[in-house]
Amino acid sequence: MRYALAAAAAATLVLAACSTVGPDYHLPDQAVVHRPAAQAALQQAQGEAVSVTALPAHWWQLYRSEELDALVTQALAANTSLRVAEAHLRRATALRAQVDGERDPHVAAVATVKRARESGESFLMPEQLPVMNEGELALQVSYQLDLWGQLRRGEEAAEANLQAVEAAQDVARVSVVAQTVQAYLQLCHAQAEKQVAVHALEVQQRSLALSERLLAAGRGSSADVLRAQGQLEAQRAALPRFDADRDTAFYRLAAVLGKAPAELSPAAATCAVAPQLAQPLPVGDGGALLKRRPDVRQAEREVAVASARIGVATAALYPNISIGASAGLVGVAEHLGQPATQSYGIGPLLHWHIPDAGAKARVRMAEADEQAALATFDGVVLRALAETEGALSHYRRTLERQAALGAARDLAAALAAEQRRFVEEGRRRYASSLDAQRVLINAEAALAAADAEVAQDQVRVFLALGGGWE
Repeated sequence: MRYALAAAAAATLVLAACSTVGPDYHLPDQAVVHRPAAQAALQQAQGEAVSVTALPAHWWQLYRSEELDALVTQALAANTSLRVAEAHLRRATALRAQVDGERDPHVAAVATVKRARESGESFLMPEQLPVMNEGELALQVSYQLDLWGQLRRGEEAAEANLQAVEAAQDVARVSVVAQTVQAYLQLCHAQAEKQVAVHALEVQQRSLALSERLLAAGRGSSADVLRAQGQLEAQRAALPRFDADRDTAFYRLAAVLGKAPAELSPAAATCAVAPQLAQPLPVGDGGALLKRRPDVRQAEREVAVASARIGVATAALYPNISIGASAGLVGVAEHLGQPATQSYGIGPLLHWHIPDAGAKARVRMAEADEQAALATFDGVVLRALAETEGALSHYRRTLERQAALGAARDLAAALAAEQRRFVEEGRRRYASSLDAQRVLINAEAALAAADAEVAQDQVRVFLALGGGWE
C-alpha cells in the first residue's frame, strides 16, 4: 500500500509538470484577412444595378422563378459532386470519432492453446521439460495518459479537418447552384435569341420576295435577287447555332441534376423568357464576403489542422505513459482455473522512442506545412477579393454595353416605324422599310446577346460572392 501511495504521488507530480506542447492556434496578425483593405467596401459595388445590402442565403430565389427553384432543389438532392462531398464529410466525421476514441480505455482479450516444450533453463532448471498442453486466458486494459497533449492536439486537428470538409461541401453546393442557374439561363436566352433570328429570317424572306417582284416587273436586277437569296441563306444558317446552344444547356442541366439527358423532362427546355432579378444585385462588403465564402473558411480551417499537427509531432518526442492492468490464467491447459494458474498485474507502462534526427525533422516538416497552409490561406483571400471585384467590374461594363445596345435598338425601332409610316403614306418605297427592319432586327439580336451575357455575369457575381450557406 505504501508503494502504491508513493507511486500515485509521483504520478501526480509528473502530471502537474506536464503541459500541452505545440502552438495554440490563432491566425497571425500579418495574415491578409486582417488587413483593413480586405475588410473594406468592395470598390466595384457602385451604381443602381448593385446594392451593398447583405446577400440572402438562397440568392437564386431573387429571380422569382418557381421552375428555377425546383431545378436547384433537384440539383442539391442528386448532384454527383455533392454525393462525393457528402461521402468525404462522413469519412471526416468517422475520423474525428476515431481520434476521440483514443482517450477511452483500450481492452484486449487473449485466449491461446498450444502444445509445446518450454526451455528448462528459462525456468532455471537444468533438465529438459516434458511436452505439454499450454493455455492462456487473459483480459488486458490500458489507458494512455495524455501528458504532453498529443491526444488533445490530435482531436483539434480532427475537428478542424471536419470543419474544413464541411466548408468544402459548401464550396461544392455553391458551384452546383451556379451551374444549375447558368445552364437554365443559357437555355432560356438561346431560345429568346432564336426567336429574334427567326423574325430576321422572315424579314429577309420578304426582302427576297420584293426583289423577285421587282425583277419580274422589270424594275430590278438579277443581282438584287441573288444578293437577297444569299442574305436569306446566311440568316437561315444562324438558326442551328441557337439550337446547339439550347441543346448544350439542356444536357449540362441534366448532368448537374444527376440525370442522363433522356431522363430530363423536355419541359425543362421550353423556357423562352429568361427570369430577371427582382431587385438590384446585393453584394455586401469585403468583410462579409470573406466570412461568407466557403473556400476561405476551408483554407482557414486547414491552417488550424496544420497548427495542431505541430503539437502531435512535438508530443512524439516525449515518453508515452499508459496505465495498464491485466488478469488471467496461464499454465498447463488442463490446470487452467486452479489457483496456481491465476495471474494479474497493474501499473504504468512507459514507451519512449528516444528522439532522433527523423523525429525532430517531422516537427520541422509540420511547421513548414503550417507556413504553407497560411500562405495558401492568404492566396485564397486575395483570389476571393480579386474574383469578386473582377466579376463586378465585368458586370458593370456589360450593363453599360447593354444600355447602349438598348438605346440603339430603340432608335432602330423608331426608324423602322417612321419608314413604315412613309411607305403607308406613299412617300417611300417598300424596300426602304425592309432595310429599316433589317437594321432593327440586327439591333435586337445584338441586344438579346447582351442580355444573355448580363445574365451569365450575374451568376458569376453570385458565384464569386459565395452565398448560399452562411
